[in-house]
Amino acid sequence: MKPLTIACALALGLGAALAAPPVFAHPAATAASTPAAPQLQATMRSLLHGHIVATRDYALAVHAGNQAKAQQAADDAVANAKQIAGAVASFYGKPAGDQFLKLLAGHWGGVKNLTDSVQAGNKAGEQQAMQDLASNGSDIAKFLAGANPNLPEQTVNGLWMMHVSDHKTQIEQMMANAPEAEQSQTWEHMQKHADTIADALAGAIAKQFPDKAH
Repeated sequence: MKPLTIACALALGLGAALAAPPVFAHPAATAASTPAAPQLQATMRSLLHGHIVATRDYALAVHAGNQAKAQQAADDAVANAKQIAGAVASFYGKPAGDQFLKLLAGHWGGVKNLTDSVQAGNKAGEQQAMQDLASNGSDIAKFLAGANPNLPEQTVNGLWMMHVSDHKTQIEQMMANAPEAEQSQTWEHMQKHADTIADALAGAIAKQFPDKAH
């Protein structure tokens, strides 16, 4: 899904139809499996997928020594974080969106530092990056739980730390020249888990704002 499509959907309060069909749609899906807010779910999945694509592109570029592509991927990661924060702001207000953007910036900063440290063989930097990511993950879980009673802090933290673990495994495989394992195992799992996080967020928001989420 293109950034412009996402931006337009958010500007309309996620009430307008998305240009692309939801990635979770299936001809055999039953009414029971239909999400409460399909447009919101599709948007959240697209945004979370955009995050892991940007961070993956950054790792690939760093490993290849391509500074131009690394910078572009970094810019994409920042732009994506702003889009995710915008989605939060559309329901919880701009101050909440700004706060969440700071938390997402911390996550991206940790992933970037982890990538750079693993590539350089800097074990101390790698350890510090993981500590920062764990602390940031706890802050993200606390923020989301505080904003939405349908998002238990412990559950969100567990989901987010699995996401961090996926980043770590993916980066290590890339830097160790193990593309087959990364593509066939880690990347597939990472995409599915991003959908899991997106679905949890969309479902909780739809439950909290049944008249606003579509």
